Amino acid sequence: MEHAVGLNPGAAGEGESEGAASPAQTPGVSLTALRLLLADAYSGRMAGVRPDNVAEVVAGARRLQLPGAAQRATDAVGPQLSLANCYEVLSAAKRQRLNELRDAAYCFMSDHYLEVLREPAVFGRLSGAERDLLLRRRLRAGRAHLLAAALGPAGERAGSRPQSPSGDADARGDAAVYYFHAAAGEWRELTRLPEGAPARGCGLCVLYNYLFVAGGVAPAGPDGRARPSDQVFCYNPATDSWSAVRPLRQARSQLRLLALDGHLYAVGGECLLSVERYDPRADRWAPVAPLPRGAFAVAHEATTCHGEIYVSGGSLFYRLLKYDPRRDEWQECPCSSSRERSADMVALDGFIYRFDLSGSRGEAQAAGLSGVSVSRYHCLAKQWSPCAAPLRPSGGPTGLQPFRCAALDGAIYCVSRAGTWRFQPARDGETGGDSDQGGGFEALGAPLDVRGVLIPFALSLPEKPPRGEQGAA
Repeated sequence: MEHAVGLNPGAAGEGESEGAASPAQTPGVSLTALRLLLADAYSGRMAGVRPDNVAEVVAGARRLQLPGAAQRATDAVGPQLSLANCYEVLSAAKRQRLNELRDAAYCFMSDHYLEVLREPAVFGRLSGAERDLLLRRRLRAGRAHLLAAALGPAGERAGSRPQSPSGDADARGDAAVYYFHAAAGEWRELTRLPEGAPARGCGLCVLYNYLFVAGGVAPAGPDGRARPSDQVFCYNPATDSWSAVRPLRQARSQLRLLALDGHLYAVGGECLLSVERYDPRADRWAPVAPLPRGAFAVAHEATTCHGEIYVSGGSLFYRLLKYDPRRDEWQECPCSSSRERSADMVALDGFIYRFDLSGSRGEAQAAGLSGVSVSRYHCLAKQWSPCAAPLRPSGGPTGLQPFRCAALDGAIYCVSRAGTWRFQPARDGETGGDSDQGGGFEALGAPLDVRGVLIPFALSLPEKPPRGEQGAA
């Protein structure tokens, strides 16, 4: 334990009455700070530190060369930081050049980035460099993991087992988010969807390292009919908490939710051509250009690449549509040569990879010959090319189980209830020519016994163990 040499709480009182040096006369250390530091030195407890006095306590600890006390004061005030006081604490720390306290304020702002972003009294007073710093800290905190949300049966594709039309609550039994523990080769639960978040037919994506879940099939009303939902929720891995976000302008189910240039886009949905964009700083949804007429998008795929949105599959069949946010317009792109049913579409390194269920029709599927073929579209060259030879069930995921894909660390992960596969695209340097070399699937095993379809995505999780492991840590 650190001790302030020559300082004694009792002696301090005697000194004041006898004319000796009093705490108030200690150069560079306030009386409040000195009292708290003395109590810490003799009890080992930093009690009484608050956001309005922490700066002077940390400054006093540095003046008296008590680095441990400075850190304890910073740690003590951390849980007390809030949107109302974090900027004042940061300002005081910068004025007195208290690095530990400044970093604590930055940490709070990074962990609560969306709240800070929406608060002009905080975000509006930060410099451009500080805003960039907060976002970098948030995106780089922890380590990127592969996660998967287990959605209810209504999230499954055509050909999956029948779904209940009522939207009743039993479909929420597996409404959870899981993370892939690579060392153990298994999926573990991270969090459950919050109450009120429809688990079926919703869209999800990641923005600013928050998981957003929007729309879906709401529980049945008094008339017994299920309706689309307009509810939006987000999960913050830094605080392991869910919160509600401004609802959609239009209720949607079977939509696609995407993140692009700091905004969310809710694209289409059942019986809808409309598209809307969410500005997290204003906490507001606004309409943008709808999908082109004749492009009725149900069970479609969507991804982002080079600052644009691409939509294909489902009722769009083999068409590829592109949305340019700068012009607020949709354009038609070259179609894929494949005529098989699409399983998913994901962007990686300037390419869009489309996973098709080869032999997914009629007799081939009945004979168990269905597999996966992968083609890719170069977004700048505007050309499709084969990426891997068709793979049979033994080599990768199949159409017998619905699977979805997510990009992480230069690879694409395909996830279904039957297992997890890693697809490593060929590194051939081609910009659009044919390439059927190299790319292949690696089976990682890890089946997950849940209902519904698994939607994978990448999210950075804090270094502290997730709640499922804290007891074992």
